[in-house]
Amino acid sequence: MSDDSRIAELLGTLRKQGITDERVLKAVAETPREAFVETPFEGSAYANTALPIACGQTISQPYVVAFMTQALELGDRMRVLEIGTGSGYQAAVLAKLCRMVYTVERHKPLLKEAEARFRKLHLDNIVTRHGDGYQGWPEQAPFDRIVVTAAFSEVPQILIEQLKPGGILVTPVGYETISQDLIKIIRSEEGASPGYTTEALLPVVFVPMVPGLPQEGNDRNAKDRKS
Repeated sequence: MSDDSRIAELLGTLRKQGITDERVLKAVAETPREAFVETPFEGSAYANTALPIACGQTISQPYVVAFMTQALELGDRMRVLEIGTGSGYQAAVLAKLCRMVYTVERHKPLLKEAEARFRKLHLDNIVTRHGDGYQGWPEQAPFDRIVVTAAFSEVPQILIEQLKPGGILVTPVGYETISQDLIKIIRSEEGASPGYTTEALLPVVFVPMVPGLPQEGNDRNAKDRKS
């Protein structure tokens, strides 16, 4: 089966699963997922499943990427913060739907590989940072939207404070990998302190969010084990 056929089949599956935003579907279709997966898994690039990548992380299932992107309700002039660059796939999809993506990754080897993919695909509206996702990116705040691709046990207040009034944050939350919920937080339009509403969207399974930065040797060893 050709990549075009696999993409068409994937889009059909996403539609059946409730992805209705045609802009999101178009962004998924135009983002070559095979460029973001590890070499042994290239044949499964358009399967609707999560796949392992380096540093003990994963590239999310296409349905989850599309669902989270749809939940953000993106406009083409928006600035979006992503916590957890990973392979870069989610950022690449976002880049087709907004003005600028700011993405933070704690694993330097993952970030370097993602940056190379962004350059190769000419995704010039993605800005990267090696840093602690728990801190967000305060120097570039406020953001119209924030998306998190690892599970917090509790959403840090500092991230909510980096949303514009009326902004949306989508993140998995849960103490156990078997009991997480994808939630949508909308910051209130009024008031200096960030009041907000929360909506549970979907049960999910993500790797846990870890504070701080790993030691460089640990990062390198984790990457080597995946090579």
